[in-house]
Amino acid sequence: MRVFDTPARFVVSSRRVNPSNRVDLSVQVGALRLTNPIIAASGTFGYGLEFSHLVNLNRLGGFVTKGISLQPIDGAPAPRLCDTPSGMLNAVGLQNVGVEAFVKDKLPLLRKYNTHVIVNVFGVCQEDYVGVIQRLEDADGIAAYELNISCPNVKKGGMQFGSDPALVEEVVGAARKAAQKRPLWVKLMPLVTDIGLIGKTAEQAGADALTVANTFPAMAIDFRTQKSVLGNLTGGLSGPAIKPITLRLVWEVSKAVSIPVIGLGGVETVSDVLDYISVGASAVQVGTASFSDPKASEAIVKGLHKGLNVLKLFTFNELMGKFSKENG
Repeated sequence: MRVFDTPARFVVSSRRVNPSNRVDLSVQVGALRLTNPIIAASGTFGYGLEFSHLVNLNRLGGFVTKGISLQPIDGAPAPRLCDTPSGMLNAVGLQNVGVEAFVKDKLPLLRKYNTHVIVNVFGVCQEDYVGVIQRLEDADGIAAYELNISCPNVKKGGMQFGSDPALVEEVVGAARKAAQKRPLWVKLMPLVTDIGLIGKTAEQAGADALTVANTFPAMAIDFRTQKSVLGNLTGGLSGPAIKPITLRLVWEVSKAVSIPVIGLGGVETVSDVLDYISVGASAVQVGTASFSDPKASEAIVKGLHKGLNVLKLFTFNELMGKFSKENG
């Protein structure tokens, strides 16, 4: 454990100014000014409401809702989660109430919180993405959209939107035209030939920021039964095990684009946050850590002052991309 992985504790006296008072934790992600770089990730934080009795949502930089589709989806069969060494496999199947119920039942409750609510959007064809965004455009209380382009395009033989630059250009471009009122973030899939090219394509098609990256396709079996441990045959791998890989992906994407990059993968400590920001991330998302500790995102926020103080920095801008500037 590195020195700034635990929350800071300072003693304030009349003779000495607490250095944390001079630290500015805010970060800029495109048009959004976040009070700090910690965002709870989609798929691990429900609609946000489920965590509101455990986490002070107002202390977070923001949170991303679970993916919202045009119609309700029941999701994958149980079991949906299983532990792996240094991580977790999930096959939730994008269960959600659908955009109409989200706008009617969930969003009104989210408006009372003073933090950025980012809505994750997905579909199985381009029209689905556009339809969800068009419905959300008429609703208040949303700060931005996050496009999940790891879904299969049923009109193109099941090829995932995010795997091909041409498909990325099409779906992001269509979503950009629909999203007139709010920033559009695009969540990239990790297993592509050139993630820098995919990121650049998304930027040129109208993305305002990029989330890097989604979970890694993986599986776990029981050799005794010759069956999958999950209800599905495969799932998505997340957690500390993938952090070194996604750290490299964030580094590559941040060098290829001029828009903000949000790092996602294995963030559990302040050290992880500082690593991602060093390679070019403007902010990070906390995902799997919320399963083992629902208060993980808020706990990291509490340690940010100490993290910057140890480095003798007052803002995250001083650290952002420093590794790339010094190492290429």
